[in-house]
Amino acid sequence: MEFGILKHVPVLVEEVMTFLRCEPGRTYVDATLGGGGHASEILRRSAPDGVLIGMEWDKDALSEARNKLIPFGDRVKIFRENFIHLPDLMKAESADGILLDLGLSSIQLEKGERGFSFKGEGPLDMRMDERTNESAADLVNYLSSEELEYTLYHYGEERWAKRIARAIVQEREREPIGTTQTLRKIIYRAIPRRFHSRRIDPATRTFQALRIRVNDELENLKKILETGWEI
Repeated sequence: MEFGILKHVPVLVEEVMTFLRCEPGRTYVDATLGGGGHASEILRRSAPDGVLIGMEWDKDALSEARNKLIPFGDRVKIFRENFIHLPDLMKAESADGILLDLGLSSIQLEKGERGFSFKGEGPLDMRMDERTNESAADLVNYLSSEELEYTLYHYGEERWAKRIARAIVQEREREPIGTTQTLRKIIYRAIPRRFHSRRIDPATRTFQALRIRVNDELENLKKILETGWEI
């Protein structure tokens, strides 16, 4: 599905606006700009002179946000950056509120070539920013069995982490693992069928764990929580 055809609808908009307390003349940061849904509402409620600083490292989402926020003119400053760089962008300035909308958007999940979802076939990528070096395929093909097990358990709370890690190592000895469906099939075989959950797909936790590690999500969140208060 083409980006822009599927519009991402931000959740909990009223709750977010309530806690940000958007008012004219103030500066707000949307550190996970996405498609610009929250940002446009922040700008609308902080009119006529509220300022929004938007940060996004996914180029597709950034393009969507730029188009959506054109009507707000120079009240918007947009940067293609990871939010851990917010202190550098702000310099001596301060913000009246910072928003972090964590996780994936429906747009990213629907784009099979990004490799975030196991529902369709695509390259095993999962990078939010393709300028970074390490993809999910790199992890599954080069991490040791022990490192894979730690990754799946630590970031995905996968109870079958050891079995899945061993199965991945065995498979990649035959040929590299490069697609989402290849990995999904490995996971399905590694987890005993009687333990396949009806509630979530057996591949869910593994894909989550790899995505979090590829993008350093927990480490980045820790950094912004530590520095955000200073801003």
